[in-house]
Amino acid sequence: MSYSIIHEFLLGFIKIHILYHADKEPVFGQAFKQELKRHGYDISYGTLYPIFHTLERQGYLHSKKENIKGKIRKYYTITTKGKRVLQQSRIKAKELFDELFEK
Repeated sequence: MSYSIIHEFLLGFIKIHILYHADKEPVFGQAFKQELKRHGYDISYGTLYPIFHTLERQGYLHSKKENIKGKIRKYYTITTKGKRVLQQSRIKAKELFDELFEK
């Protein structure tokens, strides 16, 4: 079984998951890693942070740094562009999942 293709699929799901949560409230790496673990994804920070950085560089997220007990924490929120792509992703994901699981 090729885990490479599954890994690629999961990274796409994680990106959508990040946008979904960043649309609800600001998110940050450590807490989001725990959120992903709750769903069965155990990814490293070395995988997670580059996803955040890429989504920000592409204009889907915006970050703001805050000092929390002497440590700088970067919070991410969704942008207008991110909201548009999230909505499109929801529509496409629903179409795909409806087809995959039709009886």
